[in-house]
Amino acid sequence: MNKLLVHKHLLIRAEVNEPLQNKNKAIKYLRKMIKAIGMKPMYGPTASYCKMEGNRGLTAFAIIETSHIAMHIWDEVSPALCQLDVYTCSEMDPNQVLPFLEVMEPAKVEYKFLDRESKFEEIYSSK
Repeated sequence: MNKLLVHKHLLIRAEVNEPLQNKNKAIKYLRKMIKAIGMKPMYGPTASYCKMEGNRGLTAFAIIETSHIAMHIWDEVSPALCQLDVYTCSEMDPNQVLPFLEVMEPAKVEYKFLDRESKFEEIYSSK
């Protein structure tokens, strides 16, 4: 296996008081995150707002050179639910990603950081 590829996966579940609801703000948010964690965008970020009752909220994603970032925010509940998924085939420090949640005023944050190179191995989590 190519040692350049290390398969790190950060999964975040956050309950937030100020969810992103604007597509343009979500795109800027992901651009800043991509730059801060030293990744290279290949497509996007792009975002869309779903108005369907029971599934209302924002979805944004970007394809990065080493994989992807996806964010889903459901804003019908209070606090809103934010699911953030950062997968990369290069090294990553979750502590560079977690501060990005502050703009949404998190009430609760849980995360798991996985090494998926040869199996699902938890590196660490918030619990």
